[in-house]
Amino acid sequence: MSGASEEWAGLRKRVRGLEKPLTPGELAELEGQIGVRLPEEYRRFLLLVGAGGAGPAYGVFPVRRGEDGRWAWHGDGADLTDLGRLAEPFPTKRATAAELAAMAADCPEEEDFEDIEEFDAAFEAWDERWAPLLWGEDRTVGALCLCHLGCALRQWLVVSGPAAGQIWDDERADDLDLRPAIGPDGTPLTFATWYDAWLRESARKR
Repeated sequence: MSGASEEWAGLRKRVRGLEKPLTPGELAELEGQIGVRLPEEYRRFLLLVGAGGAGPAYGVFPVRRGEDGRWAWHGDGADLTDLGRLAEPFPTKRATAAELAAMAADCPEEEDFEDIEEFDAAFEAWDERWAPLLWGEDRTVGALCLCHLGCALRQWLVVSGPAAGQIWDDERADDLDLRPAIGPDGTPLTFATWYDAWLRESARKR
């Protein structure tokens, strides 16, 4: 997809299962609440295609205004998004697979301890180092959880910082840190190339 407005608008006639697009006023209200302008490709999607729905895997999490007037994304894992910190730069320096594997190898094993209380203390000390590395609140600031792949695997759209506009894979359920989703050409996927890849794959399967 080139990103042209008419190309985005044409998707509503081709794709089923989309929610109603946002109005410019609704998008302005949403961005006012979260304190940041969303990436341009995603803004075009919201305005011209839909507020969510049909898309990669189980679809694009829809964003809706609640009865309290607050906007939020909805889906399995959407609550992982910290709406109050979307304007903060997303941290692109991540733990490598080798670093995580080395730490995982240090995880205490119960059979190595004669005393269960000693094992519990050792595991708690290890977990205090492990959990923040993958699940600390600062690890996903500046990004919104946008898609669920199943088995607790998800994808995020970075909205702030040097990686803004990119889609990142979340494989923390498999003990791997977030990393950029990479396209066939070896470059990070943006919202448009991510969604377009799904469209092409869907058309190929018909």
